[in-house]
Amino acid sequence: MPLKYWFFIFLLAAGWGSSFFFNEILLRELGPMWVALGRVGMGAIGCWLWMIASRMNLSLPKASLGVLVAFAFFQYSFPLAVYPLAQQYITSSAAGIVNAMTPIMVVLVSHFWPQGEKATLPKIIGVILGFAGITLLAQPSIQGQGASDPVALLLTITAPVSYGIALNLLRRLDGVERVSLTAWSATIGAVLLFPLAFGLEGLPTITKIETWAALLFIGFVLTSAAFILLFWLIPRVGGTTASTITFLAPISSVLLGVYILSEVLFPIQFAGMAVIFSGLLFIDGRLLKGIKVSQPNG
Repeated sequence: MPLKYWFFIFLLAAGWGSSFFFNEILLRELGPMWVALGRVGMGAIGCWLWMIASRMNLSLPKASLGVLVAFAFFQYSFPLAVYPLAQQYITSSAAGIVNAMTPIMVVLVSHFWPQGEKATLPKIIGVILGFAGITLLAQPSIQGQGASDPVALLLTITAPVSYGIALNLLRRLDGVERVSLTAWSATIGAVLLFPLAFGLEGLPTITKIETWAALLFIGFVLTSAAFILLFWLIPRVGGTTASTITFLAPISSVLLGVYILSEVLFPIQFAGMAVIFSGLLFIDGRLLKGIKVSQPNG
């Protein structure tokens, strides 16, 4: 895979890793459902503005409405609500660590999905290493040394499962232009979230400038711009490789949690990060190819 694509993977990883930090800022004034709705809604607005500025076709994509609604739910509504809900009981660092299980779930869901991407041995090894790294990163919370509730950590795993389903549903939307898909699915996702936000939490009240700043950044930059970039990237690198973004995202989420939110980073978590990088190399496959090329002919 060309190195330029790895630049985008690292960029997205750093951005999405920071989303858990911004969730913490938003949760100081907003309920979790409004955090999710605010992010998805702002993301939809950003996509519509981009489409209007680019003079793109704004009509509903010619695809199965049922598939589009399902994709919107699994890509936006459900996972982006799970994380702020969970972050009431777990740290931003822990949320980023759990999110790194997405490549594991993508490989598993894809392997059993009809006409899905079958797991190869290097990718299986990479997933195992990634899971081992995540386990090391989560050890402090499991052992009761961290500030996270283990039950909430377990429930948060449903978000990576949701992403795994969404990335496989995306195959049925191959004919849909990706910016249009992002705009419409984010809009549908926001519509699905609105009755929950309003019904469970009432009207929101924002009084702090940092809340507005976090909302605008997590919506326009980390949702609309980031997902447009992601869906541009997936056809070029494959869904499983693109999902390895979440192997790197915990690094920025942990660092922001430690240095900005004063969360505790344990030595074992550094080892977990190193193992995650090793898994990333196996899933990419270039390291193994390089080793084969460098071997002398017998």
